[in-house]
Amino acid sequence: MNSKRSLVRRTVAVAAAGAAAVVLAACGGNGDSTASGHDGHNSTKSPSASASQTPQNAADVMFAHGMIPHHRQAVEMADLAPTRAQSAQVKTLAEDIKKAQDPEIKTLSGWLTSWGEEVPAEGAMDHSMHESGGMMTAEDMDKLENASGKAFDTAFLEMMIKHHEGAVAMAKSEQADGAYGPAKKMADAIVTSQSAEITQMDTLLAKS
Repeated sequence: MNSKRSLVRRTVAVAAAGAAAVVLAACGGNGDSTASGHDGHNSTKSPSASASQTPQNAADVMFAHGMIPHHRQAVEMADLAPTRAQSAQVKTLAEDIKKAQDPEIKTLSGWLTSWGEEVPAEGAMDHSMHESGGMMTAEDMDKLENASGKAFDTAFLEMMIKHHEGAVAMAKSEQADGAYGPAKKMADAIVTSQSAEITQMDTLLAKS
């Protein structure tokens, strides 16, 4: 009698375990099909693997490759302001631009290295970016470097507005086409911060 009861209990337990496994598998399947692997519920993945970001795509690589020289030039322009600008507001703006973009250059370079891509060399630039990315030409940079006082303020604001507009356009392309979460997050921040700075520079330019 006891052996029969024990057998029944084992049969019920096995059936219940089987049903639970089916339910868990179904839940796991749904999670995999709708999520990007951030929830860590996959028992087949290690915690570090399941928490990893969606792999980068070509748009992410293009974003990093384009934004590094773009940011470098903005920092180069900002470095001229302390000794040439007349307006305290222009000097503060230049310092804010440098503080924001220097760390982003390091982050973008780190991504490219981790992806097995080459980091653009200092001074390297795709000349098509002069039009599409709002980059300054060598002549523009010479003009800015040789200006001072109010003339510098005006030239700096006009050039940096164009420069920022190019960065915002590049960031919007990343928002639309990129796949790598941190890169898309940086693009969001660039669109927000640089759009606000364009508005600020438009106001300063109107006053000058």
